[in-house]
Amino acid sequence: MPTATEFPWVELEGGLKYRDVVVGSGEKAVSGYAIAANYEGTLEDGTKFDSSYDRGQPFAFILGGGMVIKGWDVGIVGMKVGGKRKLIIPPAMAYGNKVRGPIPANSTLYFDVELVAVQGPQPKE
Repeated sequence: MPTATEFPWVELEGGLKYRDVVVGSGEKAVSGYAIAANYEGTLEDGTKFDSSYDRGQPFAFILGGGMVIKGWDVGIVGMKVGGKRKLIIPPAMAYGNKVRGPIPANSTLYFDVELVAVQGPQPKE
């Protein structure tokens, strides 16, 4: 199994970058599926602005359903349960020029994401 330094950074649409730290062996995250993930989000200077670990439970949402920032809807697709991925999300795929709590306008966001569950596909409403 390759180490984290052996996995390259991959750049996707809009400047979103990701790097797998651990490739999971469970079910794959697909747009339209319900997923649950643990994460920690930081700003460029390393300041933590949010963490599911601090709340003691993973965050659940429908992938690709517009329930989260676009960088998550795009950057988590293809992960497998048990996998860990680093995301670098440019402002245009995060909150853009809006201030969001402790997140300044035009911030690039850094996430460490661990996929813990996939359930899908979910019915369209």
